[in-house]
Amino acid sequence: MRFPALLFALAVAGGLAHAQTNAPAFDLGEVDVDAVMNTATQFAQENLDDNVLKALQDVDRDKVADFLKKFQTYLEGDSVVDVAQLKDAANTVLPLLDAHDETQQYAAWLRARLDYFDAAEELKNLPPPPGTNFPPRTVNPSFAAEQKIWIKKVSPRPWPASAKRFVPDLKAIFAAEGVPTELVWLAEVESGFTARARSPAGAVGMFQLMPATAKNLGLSLFPFDQRKQAEPAARAAARYLRQLHGTFGDWRLAVAAYNCGEGTVQRLLKRHHTTSYEEIAPYLPAETQLYVPKVEATIAHREGAALEKLKTA
Repeated sequence: MRFPALLFALAVAGGLAHAQTNAPAFDLGEVDVDAVMNTATQFAQENLDDNVLKALQDVDRDKVADFLKKFQTYLEGDSVVDVAQLKDAANTVLPLLDAHDETQQYAAWLRARLDYFDAAEELKNLPPPPGTNFPPRTVNPSFAAEQKIWIKKVSPRPWPASAKRFVPDLKAIFAAEGVPTELVWLAEVESGFTARARSPAGAVGMFQLMPATAKNLGLSLFPFDQRKQAEPAARAAARYLRQLHGTFGDWRLAVAAYNCGEGTVQRLLKRHHTTSYEEIAPYLPAETQLYVPKVEATIAHREGAALEKLKTA
């Protein structure tokens, strides 16, 4: 699926920009700006709580809502390189989210994903995979190409400040659940080890668990949301990963399913008659295509371990 350029029109960073897709560019005069902003406002009302909306000034509210909606749409789309189009918008919106206590939960979520924009931009400039006759921006990069970029991006990074506090306890929980302890580094990719991180889609906590998933794994969301508590969230994430590995028998596929859902991975494996993550990687949602090699590179950097070779207890 390719999204029309109008859907991605940016009312952030001083103007509108169209996505680098097959859709034609729109002149400013052709764009119904009111319609774009009304859509963003509706998204905000449906996905952001009242305290968040009240904290933002009217103009900031429009920028934030518009960006979050479009970023979520890009992540769910099928084009990795299109994510690069929101880089300037992200850098404009992040300080707005950081400026208010009520919106810092979204800032934490976005900050953990800022490198997606840089990675997508680098991938956009690569030649197409061997054997294809398409221009570079009409086909997704190979898994191998993404691996190389993420290794380069992740390898210079020091430990997140909060990781030193949490990692030993999280590893003990993962070990108790029979899951490779190296997988605690999903929390760096998901949230930078920030317990209050919240996505526009409703995922919460270090391990970014969705409400339904959390409930199925035994977490309580009310009166206190256990997704924000490190130990219960880690236990639930470990159990979920164990279940997914039991289904797929492969850690790359399990990590992909953790991000985009078990059903999406199963459908693609069936459609392409394969059991290999690498074979379905270019057809996964854009976020998952970026997420799996980032997780892999992070585990390799932090632990010197290969994701696909991790051993279960």
